[in-house]
Amino acid sequence: MKANYDFSKARRGAVVPATENKLRITIRLDKDIVEWFKTQVEAAGGGNYQTLLNDALREFIGHREEPLETVLRRVVREELLAAR
Repeated sequence: MKANYDFSKARRGAVVPATENKLRITIRLDKDIVEWFKTQVEAAGGGNYQTLLNDALREFIGHREEPLETVLRRVVREELLAAR
């Protein structure tokens, strides 16, 4: 390891630039919500909690037209199958 590094030409910013279809925003979420998504990612063996959050929002949008009862029945069925 060097004793000194030259950062005079360094630039700030993301290490990996976002793709064209991604938009960087600032959003405030409840801490317990973010922790839940992070826990889910860890339980699945890794990944990105933001991707999981994005997928959850997409699923919500896709089922927006479904009545709440239909959604609850589907979720309960999925959870019961996963618990077996």
